[in-house]
Amino acid sequence: MFSRPSLIARGPAACMAALTLAAIAVIPAPALAESRDKAFFEQVAGQWKGPGEIVAGKYKGTKFTCDLTGEPTDDTGIKLDGFCRVGVFKQPMSAVISQKGNSYSGKFLDGAEGKGLDIVSGNVAKDKIVVGINRKKLNGAMIARMSDPSLLNITISVKVEETMVPVIGVALTRQTDQMAVGSIR
Repeated sequence: MFSRPSLIARGPAACMAALTLAAIAVIPAPALAESRDKAFFEQVAGQWKGPGEIVAGKYKGTKFTCDLTGEPTDDTGIKLDGFCRVGVFKQPMSAVISQKGNSYSGKFLDGAEGKGLDIVSGNVAKDKIVVGINRKKLNGAMIARMSDPSLLNITISVKVEETMVPVIGVALTRQTDQMAVGSIR
């Protein structure tokens, strides 16, 4: 059937493959999800700038620009700080998203108790995060998707009766240092 050298060559390779599969099987699914989530937040870290627009509601058509800095937290999550500007008016923006069990929690600005929103749930996929947001009787969701390493699209929707209605859209681009770096020979 197989020659002896063929079996000798296949033996270690098969053993390594079996050990690799066994090692992966031993890692619990939450640990794999946590490392995937942490990798997403590390990708989102950095300087982001870009335009946004209110697309529904009382202020429909209002355009603004945002300048945000994201830093991964020690645990799985991210802290965002910066501002958004409408004309001459500048509004501070901040958010903290932290893993809580199999979901996420946190707040925008000072949370629902103040002038912001609470993050009440969340899920990270490969290239996006979806979080549930709440303020008193207002429920909604924020979706942040990285379509490539330098583009982050954010959509905030609110629940109207049984339908999710997008109200804010923002397209952020990663800001990189334009200074060339190198060595001199």
